[in-house]
Amino acid sequence: MITQTLTYWLSEHPSIVNFRWSHAHSWGSTWSFLFTSILLYLTVCTVLHLLLALVLRPGRAVPLGPIPAIHSLFMALISATIFAGILLSSAAEIRDTRWFWRRSKTPFQWFLCFPLGTRPSGRVFFWSYLYYLTRFLHMLRAFFTVLRRRRLAFFQLFNHSILTFMSFLWLEFSQSFQVLAIIITTSVYSVVYGYRFWTAIGLPSACFPFVLNCQMALLGCNLVCHVGVLLLHFFKGGCNGIGAWIFNSVLNGAILLLFLNFYVKMHLRKRKSGSQSQTSSYSASGAEAKKVRNKPWFM
Repeated sequence: MITQTLTYWLSEHPSIVNFRWSHAHSWGSTWSFLFTSILLYLTVCTVLHLLLALVLRPGRAVPLGPIPAIHSLFMALISATIFAGILLSSAAEIRDTRWFWRRSKTPFQWFLCFPLGTRPSGRVFFWSYLYYLTRFLHMLRAFFTVLRRRRLAFFQLFNHSILTFMSFLWLEFSQSFQVLAIIITTSVYSVVYGYRFWTAIGLPSACFPFVLNCQMALLGCNLVCHVGVLLLHFFKGGCNGIGAWIFNSVLNGAILLLFLNFYVKMHLRKRKSGSQSQTSSYSASGAEAKKVRNKPWFM
């Protein structure tokens, strides 16, 4: 009974089955809303940073209390819900539409490459739409960073803006690869935000840069999947929304380069600290490890 109830609410509810991406009926579905919201996000973060620099003394931070922990818990739960929802919805969509594409694709290929002519409607696009809306909740972490540390994290602002833009393209052009991307991303997010909640309530953190390693695994999986989409497009008759996918790949490449640049600099700092005296080396390494573990980075 529990399984049937969850299946109904996550993949068979009429609102999910009959969902259709529409500029007239879907909130936040217009290009003007997308660009306005991203511009507003960047502007508010910048203005807030400047105001805090003028009002507060150096080294002071705005106390946020349990708000970041509550946000992390909520994001972990909503990410796990989207993960379960799109997984069940994908199984239902494959069951209902396989007759249309079974001669040209396997179920795994469908995850990477939608058949040509796919429209943004149905179960998986409902969860894709919900994932798009949660991107605006992810943006709150940038405000936490500014309020607690009084600095602008350029990489974080850039990443949040780009990922919100890409999730909009997934829906607007029925882009291939989005289902697998959401499954991988939400699974990682549920773990990362769960870990952040764990540490925010005072429980011990990992002895290695946990969030950074999760980000590296996520980018690595995305890179492999993008190669798969490219091969399927040229050898299996084409993938839907390939134009948006190319633009998506360029943006993902920019994120990957920024991440690698940060990763290399982090290891250079560790190597430099290791050349100092043994005592200072241990102290610097511990401080560096703590800094990396707590660094918001992209997510």
